[in-house]
Amino acid sequence: MTTEEDPTSELGYTEAMTELEEILTSLESDRVDVDVISRQVARAARLIELCRAKIQRAEIEVERVVAGLESTTD
Repeated sequence: MTTEEDPTSELGYTEAMTELEEILTSLESDRVDVDVISRQVARAARLIELCRAKIQRAEIEVERVVAGLESTTD
């Protein structure tokens, strides 16, 4: 799926987490629409992948910045 086909890739971390919380709330309700469950679970999986990727990129960037700081103090 390309970026044009998947608007998930354009979401920020906070937006993705908010949507995940909304999906979870919906799935926990007593009135779960069985026809919607598979779409919600698939969407949640894409959102989780997005959040993990953003966290990974942030970790790499923080490590790069810290390494740069350490090299300037030597």
